[in-house]
Amino acid sequence: MNENRLTALRALLQEKGLDAVVVTKYVNLHYFSGFRGDDTTLVVTKDEALLVTDNRYTEQAEKQAPLFTVVEHRHGLLKKTAELIAKLGCRSVGFEGRSMVYADYRALKDMLVGIDFGTMLDLDALRQVKDEEEIACIRRACSFADKAFEDIVHFIRPGRTEIEVAARLEQVMREAGSEKPSFDTIVASGLRGSMPHGTATEKVIEAGDFVTMDYGAKYQGYCSDITRTVCVGEATARQREVYGAVLGAQELVLSLIAPGKSGKEIDAASREFLKKYDLAQYFGHGLGHSLGLEIHEEPRLSPSSTCEHLAVGMLITDEPGVYLPGWGGLRIEDTVLVTATGSERLTKSSKQLVEIR
Repeated sequence: MNENRLTALRALLQEKGLDAVVVTKYVNLHYFSGFRGDDTTLVVTKDEALLVTDNRYTEQAEKQAPLFTVVEHRHGLLKKTAELIAKLGCRSVGFEGRSMVYADYRALKDMLVGIDFGTMLDLDALRQVKDEEEIACIRRACSFADKAFEDIVHFIRPGRTEIEVAARLEQVMREAGSEKPSFDTIVASGLRGSMPHGTATEKVIEAGDFVTMDYGAKYQGYCSDITRTVCVGEATARQREVYGAVLGAQELVLSLIAPGKSGKEIDAASREFLKKYDLAQYFGHGLGHSLGLEIHEEPRLSPSSTCEHLAVGMLITDEPGVYLPGWGGLRIEDTVLVTATGSERLTKSSKQLVEIR
């Protein structure tokens, strides 16, 4: 558990003029305390760090959250949380406005008599720059995904279904050490390739199909994300052309990711590249997103990105795609670390067009 995370949280409290914050979002409970259980709150002040949970989790919490005092509740999580806040003498308390259930907010507000409980905080923003511990976990998760790709090119053949391919990817990642997939595995073949988020179906893979696989592993709660597209059999000239265009855009973006770059400018460069092939109009989603304890985090690379400056230690995906209704489509994606000198690709699998014969 990194003490710097609590220091950053307390700095935010001071900046906002708050005495305490109640943390309720699962991934933020994990991030600030190290605890990996649910039905829990954190109460953090400038001097105290309390973890409130029930007797299912007290032993686990004491082991996983050494910087926190574990408080067991017996008559209601929110009631105990409110009692502790009052006991600490807090007068102004923040909460996670993007994630706290409204009913829980109202219940806490009603119990916090005479206490200002109206300041919403965005704690997710404190997770944008990853520390060394987090980066190490994401590297491991990426290595599991790479092992799955190395295996799957020998598994795919005409007659397999998309569901069989998804199951194989997930099995290999599990065997490598993944806790679970970081999201629902996407396998879209043939005409279904025009659906960017086409999760696996019973469709049978046929000779001549492009097969797009978007998947990821989890390690210690941290996600990886990779997309590779392969061709079953010899690719047509059109398939080679479209694949080459997407790969060119993806490699261009990899060369542009660096500290100080904005999300909008990198996204725009990928679209300008695809315009040369008359394909930009078939690229409808954002170019990339951050990831960590969640598969989709800020910052993002997109036309509406609010990221003005990438920073060292940020993670970002680089995933241009082209989707042509009635023809199919493809996407190529890497998980990328922003470094002092530019970027490092954490997913190492080859991106050259694979023709499975």
